[in-house]
Amino acid sequence: MLKSVKMGAVALLLAFTYQPTPAKADAAQLVASICDYVASNDKNRLRSKLSDSGIRLRNIYDGVKCNGLSLLRFAMSSGADGAGEFIAKQLPGSTLGAPEADGKTVIAWADANGFGGSATAAAIKERL
Repeated sequence: MLKSVKMGAVALLLAFTYQPTPAKADAAQLVASICDYVASNDKNRLRSKLSDSGIRLRNIYDGVKCNGLSLLRFAMSSGADGAGEFIAKQLPGSTLGAPEADGKTVIAWADANGFGGSATAAAIKERL
């Protein structure tokens, strides 16, 4: 009897002290970190953040926007070729060649905006 009372007290204590962390806040923080690492061209921290979070870049690429741009476009516009090449190598060719929200592929956008000669664009072209 005493054992069940103790177990009940522990369960009640845990129920009142448990405060789940909102998933949206975690996701927003993850996206902010990813964008920061891409902007600073820190592919090692980007790789580490994805690994620690148990996330594959190919699974989240379409949903992540940095300053309204996809990760590859953001990397090119930030001059972050190291991070851009890493991102390009993590994505399947079908994603690299697919049109984005504006109807342009990443390569078409890069050519139109003066980034066609970047190392990131070269890595994408290699994969297509």
